[in-house]
Amino acid sequence: MRLDPLKHAWMRAPETRKLMAVLVEGRFVGGAVRNALSGWAVQGIDIAVPMPPEETLRRLEGAAIKAVATGLAHGTVTAIVGGRPYEVTSLRQDVETDGRHAVVEYTDDWMEDSRRRDFTMNALYANIEGEIFDYHGGVGDLIAGKVRFVGDPAARIREDYLRILRLFRFHAWYGKGDMDADALRAAAEAKAGLAQLSGERIAKEMLRLLECPNPAPSLRLMAASGVLPQLLPYALQLPRLANLVLIEAENQFPPDAVLRLAALLPDDADIALAVGERLKLSGAERARLEGLAAAKEKIAAHLSAADVRRLLYRIGVPRFRDRVLLSWATAPRGVGAIQWRMLLSIADSWERPRFPLTGREAMAAGVPEGPEVGRVLAAVEAWWMEEDFLPDQDALADKMKSLIGTAS
Repeated sequence: MRLDPLKHAWMRAPETRKLMAVLVEGRFVGGAVRNALSGWAVQGIDIAVPMPPEETLRRLEGAAIKAVATGLAHGTVTAIVGGRPYEVTSLRQDVETDGRHAVVEYTDDWMEDSRRRDFTMNALYANIEGEIFDYHGGVGDLIAGKVRFVGDPAARIREDYLRILRLFRFHAWYGKGDMDADALRAAAEAKAGLAQLSGERIAKEMLRLLECPNPAPSLRLMAASGVLPQLLPYALQLPRLANLVLIEAENQFPPDAVLRLAALLPDDADIALAVGERLKLSGAERARLEGLAAAKEKIAAHLSAADVRRLLYRIGVPRFRDRVLLSWATAPRGVGAIQWRMLLSIADSWERPRFPLTGREAMAAGVPEGPEVGRVLAAVEAWWMEEDFLPDQDALADKMKSLIGTAS
């Protein structure tokens, strides 16, 4: 099997060809080769070279190619050609591992380098002409949808316990049928090792798993094997997540990893807070997760258009969409689909009206400066919302005067 450069723009790009000409013996490796063979989009491009990183840097500098020593301790240099980054890593072998980190030794032996890679489908190399170098049957496994470790699964997992999560993530994206039995058994037996991993590394794998077209089967395997409870020891809502995935697919909504995580977790603000901290999520991701778990507003398929507009005004379009999708996923399968879609349609076309009164108008009408201004404006705004935002500025001013008169 070969990769035809004419069919893959990333291979024939002038930047790529220039870099490969400078590196001479370089080969594409890992995700770029795997995805190109699978027909998936190629994101980052990794290149392996049979030379130490110092020689890589020398060649890049000699060709006036910008080089950034992003992972020099492990032989990785980022080459930037025409604004495009390429990860260039020296062939290496792991001489010492502790379940999280490895001490490496450089080599010029392609087989040795391939032996340290996790799965056979990730141990695929290709040169600039598209010739494939497959040392462990990775092409066959990729075609069959079998995520298989290079070598003994238990030994590979002990080298880095993150490989447990990568197993389930790769099965979710590339697997077909049952998971490799030896790999699943080894992952289940080594699950306690996940406690050694940082929250950032766990989050990266979990969110990428949740982004796949349908993560539910892999998550069920994780739950049955005892791996998922090691990470999320809660009463997880797998049926709700599965419903959300189907809703997204049927309506061509893009997968949303954080929303899917919210669907998986119980509706408990304390749990959302704990998960956000454990996974070291970003501030925005934590706020979104916690806000959904603590949400008090009731979202039902039969909401009136006026109720929808009031909710949109109060909580905004993004949170409203999240709440609708979670409520839809919680409802019995197939019930109210047209009504749920209508709610989302209203949100998509909604433009937030501007409340025309300010503190200046309130004080001009006789409201004393201070907290009373906010109280009066809030009361007028609440009335305006109940009136479906129809009263104009004059009507709002009259309402404010009536409230001031009542207060006096």
